[in-house]
Amino acid sequence: MPYLYQDSRPRPAAHPGAARATHSSGKGYEQLRRECLSRGVLFENSDFPACNSSLFFSENPPIPFVWKRPGDIVKDPKFILGGATRTDICQGELGDCWLLAAIASLTLNEKTLARVVPLDQNFGPDYAGIFHFQFWQHNEWLDVVIDDRLPTFKGRLVFLHSAELSEFWSALLEKAYAKLNGSYESLKGGSTIEAMEDFTGGIGEMYDVKAAPDNFYEILEKALKRCSMVGCSIDTSSAAESEARTPFGLVKGHAYSVTGIEEVSYRGQQVQLIRIRNPWGQVEWNGPWSDNSAEWHSVSPLEQRRLSQAARDDGEFWMKFEDFKVHFDKVEICNLTPDALGDSTVHKWEVIIHQGSWVRGATAGGCRNFLETFWTNPQIKLHLTEKDDGQDDCTFIAALMQKDRRKLKKLGAEMLTIGYSIYESPGRDGHLGKDFFRYHPSKARSKTYINLREVSHRFKLPPGDYILIPTTFEPHQEADFCLRIFSEKKAITEDLDENVAIDLPEPLHPTPGPQETEEEKQFRALFEQISGKDMEISAEELEYVLNAVLKKTKNIKFKNLSLISCRNIISLMDTSGNGKLEFSEFKVFWEKMKKWISIFLQFDSDKSGSMSSYELRGALKAAGYQLNNYLLQLIVLRYSDEQFQIEFDDFLNCLIRLENASRVFQALSVKNKEFINLNIGE
Repeated sequence: MPYLYQDSRPRPAAHPGAARATHSSGKGYEQLRRECLSRGVLFENSDFPACNSSLFFSENPPIPFVWKRPGDIVKDPKFILGGATRTDICQGELGDCWLLAAIASLTLNEKTLARVVPLDQNFGPDYAGIFHFQFWQHNEWLDVVIDDRLPTFKGRLVFLHSAELSEFWSALLEKAYAKLNGSYESLKGGSTIEAMEDFTGGIGEMYDVKAAPDNFYEILEKALKRCSMVGCSIDTSSAAESEARTPFGLVKGHAYSVTGIEEVSYRGQQVQLIRIRNPWGQVEWNGPWSDNSAEWHSVSPLEQRRLSQAARDDGEFWMKFEDFKVHFDKVEICNLTPDALGDSTVHKWEVIIHQGSWVRGATAGGCRNFLETFWTNPQIKLHLTEKDDGQDDCTFIAALMQKDRRKLKKLGAEMLTIGYSIYESPGRDGHLGKDFFRYHPSKARSKTYINLREVSHRFKLPPGDYILIPTTFEPHQEADFCLRIFSEKKAITEDLDENVAIDLPEPLHPTPGPQETEEEKQFRALFEQISGKDMEISAEELEYVLNAVLKKTKNIKFKNLSLISCRNIISLMDTSGNGKLEFSEFKVFWEKMKKWISIFLQFDSDKSGSMSSYELRGALKAAGYQLNNYLLQLIVLRYSDEQFQIEFDDFLNCLIRLENASRVFQALSVKNKEFINLNIGE
């Protein structure tokens, strides 16, 4: 499907209190629940029905699932039993450990949990088979309603479930998240930070544990104290290693939650410990400081109680921080606000959001490796005016997110490899062209191009104006994106999408008869031959003349001009209004056409006879038309072929339509001006 260009003007961050209802009826949770109660029925969600399409899109269920409501599974179901805790999350038969690790982290912050999982839901007297959850998506909070029919096999939940069999909040949360993303299968495989951001609207940062800063323990400690969500994982070197167990009881390619970090007194010394949770609810670290290790014998019972240490096979365990750095590879931190973890002060961050699209053939230019198209990507100007307090630079985080790729999995979409570059602004307005990027290096860039939903990085740059270019790695790849700029001081951004403007040359006048060139004499002879005695040609006759001439023109690819196109030409050039062209009118048009042929050849950079659609912006500007990304995208969709090439007849059709449209626009502008003047005069 073609991606429609989105207005990327800056917007403020979304407020969680204003979640938008997402049910197809437009009704919110409360209205739907009251309607069910008044009718005496249990809610059934047609948006996410209890059928196979809600489970899988690429295969049939491996076992015969039966959809059951909690009351059909246990006698006395509870939404939450004894508080929502990390032990309520046990993984089922779905590869969504990344999501479960994020849910476990979510339970550590009561306020954040209550926003995602409204706690006033239950199976009591007002039970109507309907529940709702709230998620952040691309600068918007959404309220997702579901019915409580859950997939089971032999009377037990198949997917996420609680250790307490009568508790259902976690299973219902997983179902709501599956609905948000299209199906349960869409949740297979992912990054913990993705779900963390959807639960908080926060900003994610990733750390390579082996290259972590010296104060990494303090960074994690501060993150957990600030209720940030933290996950960790062990890299795999091949697909065969996915979920392979190490001799120490750890699982490769598996998402864990970090649920605590503490120092403990051990034999007269302070030892740094970190607490990790496996969302499977079992399979734990078996090295030093594991549940039954000898180290705990030297720790007082009081200290053990403070650390909630218990030898249970519940998937949660402590390990020495030094061992953690040896065995784990990646840590993901989702900050509820992007307060600098390396700083002891809390900052109030300014947030600006841009929504946009990479559109094949128009704004999907790929990374700097592809110079010929790189410049066509969306360009966003960043004004950094205020230095950080007591500093010479301006701190900001740029977070680029590709939108809805998980939801589009069923259509074959995968996560694209994305990143961005930042350039010093040359001090002029408007979309920067190819030559600027040919001769100017970037000032900063994302740490890497990677196929994750979001790429983010923290920068410190001197005050000034910068141009940020969000891109996919390869050109021609389509996606919608959301760019978030978090800055310590107020920053100003603007999209460098050009304003629509028309700057056409003065109408050309034909040369007088005695000064006719040899070319004009040949045209007159052909014109007289076609037109007859009246020396005027109709649209049908013009079609014959132009096709005969253009097919003989060298260096351009040309298919055919249609009769409709020729009627448009007559509409453009006919000054007498008789629906035909006189020779003098035809000569004026031919002068235009020669200029358009010259522009076409100029922007046919590879001399193939056709022009890349990515060059269309420059070619139209040379012809007098400055277009914004939206109009450019529509023209590319209309006139380019599958290889993003535009042949001359399509280029000509485009210019004829633009010139006709500009004349109508100018005529309306004059009339409006006369009307305004008339009213002012009265």
